[in-house]
Amino acid sequence: MAVASFMLPLGTPMPEFALPDTVSGRLVSSAELAGKPSVVLFICNHCPYVKHLREGLAGFGRDYRERGIGLVAISANDSVAYPDDAPDAMAREARAAGYSFPYLFDESQAIARAFRAACTPDLYVFDATGRLAYRGQFDDSRPKNDLPVTGKDARAAVDALLTGKAPAALQKPSIGCSIKWKPGNDPNDA
Repeated sequence: MAVASFMLPLGTPMPEFALPDTVSGRLVSSAELAGKPSVVLFICNHCPYVKHLREGLAGFGRDYRERGIGLVAISANDSVAYPDDAPDAMAREARAAGYSFPYLFDESQAIARAFRAACTPDLYVFDATGRLAYRGQFDDSRPKNDLPVTGKDARAAVDALLTGKAPAALQKPSIGCSIKWKPGNDPNDA
């Protein structure tokens, strides 16, 4: 069943994090994103919504990395219950997909909770001061709606920040698979 993102309030400061990159093994922190517009994506390997966007996300990463945007993807799924989302599988997927951005593993799920991430994909764009400027969908494409994957919503938000403007006020929630919470971690159970 598809779920929508929670739509964290605009202006929220980026939650701090330091998580291992499943490809390089190095610890990547939110401090590396400071001082520039940055994108934080919550994705996973097995979600059909993420698989549908896979090439678009890889292209988005390449295009905006060249323009100086910070970008990381995070998987917070319970890798015991969903072994396809374990760190070794994440590293293989990042290489196969051509992701040019770190693909981080949030084993404790604390970072996903701090972002109030609800689904995969869930996308957050922060301005150069580290304040949330956009949250929501990558674009209108879904696995079964035959619309092309363009990344138009995410691209418009980042392009606005790069030109010193605010992203459009109308922002549509992302829709995808729910994050696979460990027992006791689901914020909906609180």
